[in-house]
Amino acid sequence: MSKKVYVGNLPWSTKEDELRELFSSYGDIEEVVVIRDRMTGRSKGFGFVTFANDEDADKAISEMDGKEVGGRNIKVSEARPMEKRD
Repeated sequence: MSKKVYVGNLPWSTKEDELRELFSSYGDIEEVVVIRDRMTGRSKGFGFVTFANDEDADKAISEMDGKEVGGRNIKVSEARPMEKRD
C-alpha cells in the first residue's frame, strides 16, 4: 500500500526532480509533485512524495522532518486529505 508524504517549507526554486532525488534513498517513489500557483506557475513552497510502501514513507518522515534544504528547514509529515473549501 502506498503512502503520500507532505513536504513543506521548500525553497521556491525546488523542482520535482530535485524533490525526488532528495527522498529517493528512502525507497521506491511512485509520484512527486511540487504544488504551483495556477496563475504564475511559481512554486507554493510545498509538495508531495508518494512512496510505494508505508515503511519507506515512515522512515523518510522521521529522518527528513526538520532537515535543512536550500537554507530552509523542511516540514515532513504524512499527507492528509485536502479539506473542503467554500
